[in-house]
Amino acid sequence: MTGPRAAVDGIAPAEVWHRISTPASTMGPWLPGGALGDSLAEGLANVEAALATAVASEHPFVSEAAGHLMAAGGKRFRPMLALLAAHLGDAHAPDVVRAAVVCELTHLATLYHDDVMDEAAVRRGAPSANSRWTNSVAILTGDFLFARASDLLADLGPEAVRIQARTFERLVTGQIRETVGARPGEDRVQHYLEVLADKTGSLVATSARFGARFAGVDADLVGALTRFGEEVGVAFQISDDLLDIVSQDGASGKAPGTDLREGVATLPALIALAGDDPADARLRELVSRPLSDDAEHAEALALLRGSAALDRAGAVLRDYADRARSSLSAVPAGEVRDALSALCDYVVTRTS
Repeated sequence: MTGPRAAVDGIAPAEVWHRISTPASTMGPWLPGGALGDSLAEGLANVEAALATAVASEHPFVSEAAGHLMAAGGKRFRPMLALLAAHLGDAHAPDVVRAAVVCELTHLATLYHDDVMDEAAVRRGAPSANSRWTNSVAILTGDFLFARASDLLADLGPEAVRIQARTFERLVTGQIRETVGARPGEDRVQHYLEVLADKTGSLVATSARFGARFAGVDADLVGALTRFGEEVGVAFQISDDLLDIVSQDGASGKAPGTDLREGVATLPALIALAGDDPADARLRELVSRPLSDDAEHAEALALLRGSAALDRAGAVLRDYADRARSSLSAVPAGEVRDALSALCDYVVTRTS
């Protein structure tokens, strides 16, 4: 069977299993140990097997292109959150892994499209699909992954299809708003945070929602976990913004200051641009445009690292993390709530 069902149903072909050694998540510092940690590792291994099957095709080139970003690794943040939420109910319910795979396939598909729009040359330390092949191949490969996600989704029922459709609407809306930019007179910082909620928060929220829902968790608790996912998803993206500036070793997966070099105004730059302190005039001038000159790039990075704008962006990050943590008041005390609270700490401390 070469379709997306085999591994989800527990019948992963041998050629899939030999590619799997350890769970792919690189987010270990916040994850629990003990029996819960072992269960999450087992669940993530099942997700990884199902992903490998879902990207496989009877056509070798399609398999190569569709598996390109999956093989490059990644945090597997969304499936891990789905699996953790599921531990508040029946974590071994048959649809939990399928739902987690749907969320990760959707995320992977958006990365192919994002790289085309951003003209990115590298993704996860490997050549992006658009630079390795062509924009057309990258776009169509993203579409292929959306199709595979939809095929799995169909088995989860009409309500899941509706949730995913609305999530996808938000993903696209966020991408459109980011592409068009803020309207004249619109607060650019608020616009940016709303884009993050749509582009990142929505799918993270759906991951937590699906994991809990298909584990049979009470509806009120599913709602609390959904709210948690949205807030922590935005926080995680903000922390990536900050890592792009404060990282000395490319811990964000990119060379430090990549966003600055490409003229991408993330939260710290937008806060700097909104200021009017004469002492920051040079910083505002630099972050208002792409910085292809190495000396200017280094200057901007140094100025931003020492700026009040970076501190203010950190305060916004902590606010989102605190809001995510407040959503956990509805979660029963125990290992799962402790792990989710540790995730709130992690998204803040990874930038310091």
